Amino acid sequence: MNKFARIIGTGSYLPPKVVTNADLEKNLDTSDEWIAARTGIKERRIVTNESTCDLAVVASNKALEMANINASELDLIILATTTPDKIFPATATMLQNAIGASCPAFDLQAVCAGYVFALTTAEQFIKAGSANKILVVGSDAMSRILDWNDRSTAILFGDGAGAVVLSSDQDTGILHSDIFSDGKYLSSLQVNNNFINETGFIEMAGNEVYRIAVNKLSSLAEKTLKECNISSDELDWMVPHQANIRIISAVAKRLNFPMEKVILTLDKHGNTSAASIPLAFDTGVRDGRIKKGDTVLFEGIGGGFSWGSVLIKF
Repeated sequence: MNKFARIIGTGSYLPPKVVTNADLEKNLDTSDEWIAARTGIKERRIVTNESTCDLAVVASNKALEMANINASELDLIILATTTPDKIFPATATMLQNAIGASCPAFDLQAVCAGYVFALTTAEQFIKAGSANKILVVGSDAMSRILDWNDRSTAILFGDGAGAVVLSSDQDTGILHSDIFSDGKYLSSLQVNNNFINETGFIEMAGNEVYRIAVNKLSSLAEKTLKECNISSDELDWMVPHQANIRIISAVAKRLNFPMEKVILTLDKHGNTSAASIPLAFDTGVRDGRIKKGDTVLFEGIGGGFSWGSVLIKF
């Protein structure tokens, strides 16, 4: 009998410090209107003393609470992050210890596609029968790798964490997943630190990233719906990576999918990398828009480039 990986709990956390576009105006040649018009972002949250693990702990505990399970019941923890707290050990092991779990735990790095890659990986463990309950977390403190004098990147990113608990289910859950990578786009979006002990900052070729993202995500969404034999009309919600409102709008337009059915948190969160999809998903679940039984499409793309989609029945 087929096993599905079903989301039974969601959680998220944002650090308390808010940095608005007006705050960025003070040090950058930009304006609130310019940022909002081109990105859709109005504010973002920034860590002060919090670590990537700290963010993940709060989000994870909320997801476990909704799932009504204890951390001791987890069979696996996968943490998607670009900003680990240490070179080693994995931040996932710190999370495991902090929440009182005793299962295997590892980090996964696919930048802004990290949550989609982590969900896809977790699904394989459940389908294989080697795990029944898995905590999947996206947590990033992107502000730590930002050059705050670089207008092209400083306006985009924020910090936060989102988490889901997956459980083995005989009836429904993850219906389809696809992940891809293409390393020839490496220099379009990267942290070029050269050596592991050097500090580096995010570098981005904005126009190229926009073009690639729209093309890859639009084509992937069409491919996913076709392979699942469903139309965009049958899709209840799309929860995309929250990178840029123009990218999200372009993908929705190509699918002929109404923006009213797209979960958007970009204006308040900015781009939180691997955390952005689970943060937005938790927002939609907790405010009542996303309901049990809804069909939801996750899509994300990040540096590398790596991109992917997951179609679920919630």
